[in-house]
Amino acid sequence: MARDTTDHTPLTSVEEMVTYIAKGSKPEETFRIGTEHEKFAFFQSDRSPVPYFGERSISALLKGMQEKLGWEPIMDGEHIIGLGEQSGMGAISIEPGGQFELSGAPLETLHQTCRESNQHLAVLREVAEPMGIRFLGIGGSPKWTLAETPRMPKSRYEIMTRYMPKVGRHGLDMMYRTCTIQVNLDFSSEADMARKMLVSLKLQPLATALFASSPFTEGKPNGLLSWRGEIWRDTDNARSGLLPQAFAGTFGFETYVEWALDVPMYFIVRDGRYHDCTHVTFRQFMNGALKGEVADWQPTLGDWTNHLGTLFPDVRLKRYLEMRGADGGPWRRICALPAFWVGLLYDGSALAAAEELTRDWTYEDVLALRDAVPAAGLNTEIAGRPLLDIARDAIRISADGLRARARLNGEGQDESIFLQPLEEIVAKKKVLAEEMLALYHGRWGGSVDPVFDTFQY
Repeated sequence: MARDTTDHTPLTSVEEMVTYIAKGSKPEETFRIGTEHEKFAFFQSDRSPVPYFGERSISALLKGMQEKLGWEPIMDGEHIIGLGEQSGMGAISIEPGGQFELSGAPLETLHQTCRESNQHLAVLREVAEPMGIRFLGIGGSPKWTLAETPRMPKSRYEIMTRYMPKVGRHGLDMMYRTCTIQVNLDFSSEADMARKMLVSLKLQPLATALFASSPFTEGKPNGLLSWRGEIWRDTDNARSGLLPQAFAGTFGFETYVEWALDVPMYFIVRDGRYHDCTHVTFRQFMNGALKGEVADWQPTLGDWTNHLGTLFPDVRLKRYLEMRGADGGPWRRICALPAFWVGLLYDGSALAAAEELTRDWTYEDVLALRDAVPAAGLNTEIAGRPLLDIARDAIRISADGLRARARLNGEGQDESIFLQPLEEIVAKKKVLAEEMLALYHGRWGGSVDPVFDTFQY
């Protein structure tokens, strides 16, 4: 999760909000790939979670990474909560339960993305090893209860922690006990954004199925393949889930802004202090709802930017599109997730083929798929077709798109090499969570502890 911004530019109209997002449009030749991944920090000795405070801690990891990288510390009061690369291109942040996140720089190729992840993990291991800390790459915390999970001293998370139980059953689990891999991708125009938004919303449940890796909760199977996917079915639904507006055929920047205006806020930041604003929507804020409550009650562009970053639809629109459907996973998945979406969305022929693949899917079809996938994975269907067949077609389309991009590494390989983990899934007809369950019931002898060794970075 990126740092909160404090842009003081006054915000006075809906048009300004629309213009802010529209300025994200860029020429196709300047499209970039921004990959984010989270992982659970744990002590190798007893597989317990890593607290924020202490000599062996999340804060010590951040300070150690600062020394190695020379990045600028991001502070919340007196607490270090992240690091920013000086050019503003990359960042390290912490999620509410201490999940350690790299928000990667906007890069030109997937080869660069993989190198970036490799380098990040190598430096992180160097800092973490002397502390006895390792990192687990799966989608859900497999062992720790919510009470056992540490809490990070970050003001926005305090506000969200108070608010989440009021608006859904699983909000605290989302915050404290899940990890994801995401990719941020560009658009060239409003029409291009709308096409990509619709295709990626339709295919997001497929990504949830392909990357499902959260079958354990509190030391035992939870009956699901993607517990994380199930969590998102009831987490602050006013700001989460599918966007029915995107299926209407008239979706644009203003459509998204109008939706966002009526979502309750989380906070505003004034002089470094976070003010709880969960009782008002952004539209009410624009209409003066905080007058008398906060000295500087007038909305700013920073407030709008922060609000956009606290919306959680399956595909989030800022000045780029964020693909939000996948569980976290082992290292190869960090490269496979952006490869899947880049192949589908960054080549014109592939995008058209993806549109054709999903053309007849209605909002209701996709919603039903989204509801079924956490438990069924690829063993479900949409519009009368098995999801496994859809997966095979989508991966082939993505591979065609990546080959057409023709971005080669030093060995002359194109970016389609990064789809191999997904190709293996459809060949085996089994997602990672199913393999984990087979290990649990077999070689692991009914224990989740080996997951920490098998799937650590």
